[in-house]
Amino acid sequence: MDILSAIFTAYGHRIGTLVPTVVTVETHAHKLNVTSLPVERGASISDHAWVEPAAVTMKCGFAGGGSLLNFIDTTGWQIKSGLSPAETLDSLIALQKSAALIRVVTSKRTYENMLLTSIATSTTKGDEHNLTCDLELKEVVLVESQQKSAAPKTNMTQGVSTSALQNAGMKSVRPVQDSGKKMALRQGAV
Repeated sequence: MDILSAIFTAYGHRIGTLVPTVVTVETHAHKLNVTSLPVERGASISDHAWVEPAAVTMKCGFAGGGSLLNFIDTTGWQIKSGLSPAETLDSLIALQKSAALIRVVTSKRTYENMLLTSIATSTTKGDEHNLTCDLELKEVVLVESQQKSAAPKTNMTQGVSTSALQNAGMKSVRPVQDSGKKMALRQGAV
Protein backbone atom coordinates (compact mmCIF):
# COMPACT_ATOMS: atom_id res chain seq x y z
CA MET A 1 0.00 0.00 0.00
CA ASP A 2 1.40 3.39 -0.88
CA ILE A 3 1.09 6.57 1.17
CA LEU A 4 -1.61 8.11 -1.07
CA SER A 5 -3.84 5.06 -0.57
CA ALA A 6 -3.34 5.35 3.18
CA ILE A 7 -4.37 9.03 3.12
CA PHE A 8 -7.37 8.80 0.78
CA THR A 9 -8.94 5.55 1.96
CA ALA A 10 -12.67 5.65 2.62
CA TYR A 11 -13.43 3.92 5.91
CA GLY A 12 -16.80 2.43 4.99
CA HIS A 13 -16.04 -1.13 6.06
CA ARG A 14 -15.80 -2.22 9.67
CA ILE A 15 -15.29 -5.59 11.38
CA GLY A 16 -16.09 -4.99 15.01
CA THR A 17 -13.70 -2.18 15.91
CA LEU A 18 -11.19 -2.99 13.15
CA VAL A 19 -11.31 -0.96 9.95
CA PRO A 20 -9.72 -2.54 6.88
CA THR A 21 -7.83 -0.20 4.60
CA VAL A 22 -9.17 -1.89 1.50
CA VAL A 23 -11.71 -4.61 0.72
CA THR A 24 -11.13 -6.12 -2.71
CA VAL A 25 -13.86 -8.78 -2.61
CA GLU A 26 -16.90 -9.21 -0.41
CA THR A 27 -19.39 -12.02 -0.83
CA HIS A 28 -22.80 -12.11 0.85
CA ALA A 29 -24.73 -15.37 1.21
CA HIS A 30 -28.40 -15.52 2.19
CA LYS A 31 -30.02 -18.93 1.94
CA LEU A 32 -33.53 -20.34 2.42
CA ASN A 33 -33.75 -24.08 3.10
CA VAL A 34 -36.88 -25.90 1.92
CA THR A 35 -37.66 -29.45 3.01
CA SER A 36 -38.14 -32.15 0.41
CA LEU A 37 -39.82 -35.30 1.69
CA PRO A 38 -40.65 -38.31 -0.52
CA VAL A 39 -44.25 -39.47 -0.18
CA GLU A 40 -46.10 -42.35 -1.91
CA ARG A 41 -44.34 -43.59 -5.01
CA GLY A 42 -41.49 -41.07 -4.81
CA ALA A 43 -43.38 -37.78 -5.10
CA SER A 44 -41.68 -35.05 -3.07
CA ILE A 45 -43.51 -32.54 -0.94
CA SER A 46 -42.26 -29.44 0.80
CA ASP A 47 -43.94 -28.53 4.04
CA HIS A 48 -41.40 -26.35 5.82
CA ALA A 49 -38.79 -23.67 5.11
CA TRP A 50 -36.30 -21.76 7.25
CA VAL A 51 -33.75 -19.02 6.70
CA GLU A 52 -30.09 -19.87 7.26
CA PRO A 53 -27.96 -17.32 9.11
CA ALA A 54 -26.30 -14.81 6.78
CA ALA A 55 -22.66 -15.36 5.85
CA VAL A 56 -20.12 -12.79 4.64
CA THR A 57 -16.69 -13.45 3.14
CA MET A 58 -14.26 -10.55 2.77
CA LYS A 59 -10.85 -10.35 1.12
CA CYS A 60 -9.31 -7.33 2.77
CA GLY A 61 -6.08 -5.57 3.46
CA PHE A 62 -4.88 -3.63 6.47
CA ALA A 63 -2.16 -1.04 5.94
CA GLY A 64 0.88 -1.82 8.00
CA GLY A 65 1.07 0.58 10.90
CA GLY A 66 4.74 -0.17 11.11
CA SER A 67 5.35 1.04 7.56
CA LEU A 68 3.65 3.78 5.57
CA LEU A 69 5.22 2.63 2.31
CA ASN A 70 4.96 -0.91 1.03
CA PHE A 71 8.37 -0.95 -0.67
CA ILE A 72 10.34 0.60 2.25
CA ASP A 73 10.14 -0.30 5.93
CA THR A 74 9.51 3.05 7.68
CA THR A 75 9.33 1.64 11.19
CA GLY A 76 12.74 3.08 12.08
CA TRP A 77 11.60 6.59 11.16
CA GLN A 78 9.35 6.86 14.25
CA ILE A 79 6.32 7.24 11.96
CA LYS A 80 3.43 4.99 12.90
CA SER A 81 -0.03 5.08 11.34
CA GLY A 82 -1.78 2.35 13.32
CA LEU A 83 -1.36 -1.30 14.17
CA SER A 84 1.42 -3.32 12.60
CA PRO A 85 0.40 -6.35 10.50
CA ALA A 86 1.29 -8.67 13.40
CA GLU A 87 -0.77 -6.58 15.85
CA THR A 88 -3.73 -6.52 13.44
CA LEU A 89 -3.57 -10.29 12.99
CA ASP A 90 -3.35 -10.75 16.77
CA SER A 91 -6.44 -8.52 17.14
CA LEU A 92 -8.36 -10.59 14.58
CA ILE A 93 -7.37 -13.86 16.28
CA ALA A 94 -8.33 -12.47 19.71
CA LEU A 95 -11.70 -11.38 18.28
CA GLN A 96 -12.24 -14.86 16.88
CA LYS A 97 -11.22 -16.63 20.10
CA SER A 98 -13.47 -14.43 22.23
CA ALA A 99 -16.52 -15.53 20.20
CA ALA A 100 -17.86 -12.03 20.81
CA LEU A 101 -20.80 -10.93 18.70
CA ILE A 102 -19.71 -8.05 16.49
CA ARG A 103 -21.20 -5.57 14.06
CA VAL A 104 -19.95 -5.86 10.48
CA VAL A 105 -20.36 -2.96 8.05
CA THR A 106 -19.97 -3.75 4.36
CA SER A 107 -20.64 -1.79 1.17
CA LYS A 108 -24.02 -3.52 0.77
CA ARG A 109 -25.44 -3.70 4.29
CA THR A 110 -24.75 -3.77 8.01
CA TYR A 111 -24.92 -7.04 9.92
CA GLU A 112 -25.47 -7.34 13.65
CA ASN A 113 -24.53 -10.36 15.80
CA MET A 114 -21.76 -11.76 13.60
CA LEU A 115 -18.95 -14.13 14.56
CA LEU A 116 -15.55 -14.26 12.89
CA THR A 117 -15.39 -17.94 11.92
CA SER A 118 -12.29 -18.07 9.70
CA ILE A 119 -9.09 -16.07 9.16
CA ALA A 120 -6.68 -16.89 6.33
CA THR A 121 -3.65 -14.72 5.62
CA SER A 122 -1.03 -14.75 2.92
CA THR A 123 2.12 -12.71 2.47
CA THR A 124 4.08 -12.05 -0.68
CA LYS A 125 7.28 -10.14 -1.17
CA GLY A 126 5.34 -7.10 -2.37
CA ASP A 127 3.07 -6.82 0.67
CA GLU A 128 5.18 -7.98 3.59
CA HIS A 129 4.59 -4.73 5.50
CA ASN A 130 0.79 -5.06 5.24
CA LEU A 131 -1.77 -7.67 6.23
CA THR A 132 -3.91 -9.23 3.53
CA CYS A 133 -6.47 -11.73 4.71
CA ASP A 134 -9.62 -13.63 3.85
CA LEU A 135 -12.24 -13.40 6.59
CA GLU A 136 -15.41 -15.45 6.93
CA LEU A 137 -18.16 -14.20 9.21
CA LYS A 138 -21.45 -15.84 10.13
CA GLU A 139 -24.58 -14.38 11.68
CA VAL A 140 -25.86 -15.71 14.99
CA VAL A 141 -29.63 -15.72 15.22
CA LEU A 142 -30.66 -14.85 18.77
CA VAL A 143 -34.00 -15.92 20.21
CA GLU A 144 -35.71 -15.37 23.50
CA SER A 145 -37.17 -18.32 25.34
CA GLN A 146 -39.58 -18.39 28.21
CA GLN A 147 -39.74 -20.79 31.09
CA LYS A 148 -43.16 -22.12 32.01
CA SER A 149 -43.79 -24.20 35.09
CA ALA A 150 -46.15 -27.16 35.05
CA ALA A 151 -48.90 -27.67 37.60
CA PRO A 152 -47.82 -29.48 40.76
CA LYS A 153 -48.37 -33.21 40.72
CA THR A 154 -50.97 -32.89 43.51
CA ASN A 155 -53.18 -30.81 41.19
CA MET A 156 -53.19 -33.43 38.43
CA THR A 157 -56.31 -35.52 38.00
CA GLN A 158 -54.60 -38.85 38.55
CA GLY A 159 -52.19 -37.62 41.20
CA VAL A 160 -49.26 -39.93 41.88
CA SER A 161 -49.98 -42.25 38.92
CA THR A 162 -49.21 -39.38 36.52
CA SER A 163 -45.49 -39.65 35.98
CA ALA A 164 -42.76 -38.74 33.57
CA LEU A 165 -42.30 -40.55 30.26
CA GLN A 166 -40.71 -43.95 30.53
CA ASN A 167 -39.23 -46.38 28.06
CA ALA A 168 -41.95 -48.92 27.31
CA GLY A 169 -39.81 -51.09 25.05
CA MET A 170 -40.03 -51.92 21.34
CA LYS A 171 -43.35 -51.95 19.54
CA SER A 172 -44.01 -53.97 16.41
CA VAL A 173 -46.80 -53.99 13.88
CA ARG A 174 -48.63 -57.26 13.24
CA PRO A 175 -50.49 -57.95 9.99
CA VAL A 176 -54.29 -58.24 10.24
CA GLN A 177 -55.45 -61.83 9.73
CA ASP A 178 -58.27 -62.47 7.25
CA SER A 179 -59.12 -58.83 6.62
CA GLY A 180 -61.86 -59.82 4.10
CA LYS A 181 -64.07 -61.28 6.85
CA LYS A 182 -63.73 -58.18 9.01
CA MET A 183 -64.71 -55.94 6.07
CA ALA A 184 -67.80 -58.08 5.42
CA LEU A 185 -68.77 -57.87 9.09
CA ARG A 186 -68.46 -54.10 9.08
CA GLN A 187 -70.54 -53.75 5.92
CA GLY A 188 -73.24 -56.08 7.30
CA ALA A 189 -73.46 -54.13 10.54
CA VAL A 190 -74.33 -50.91 8.73
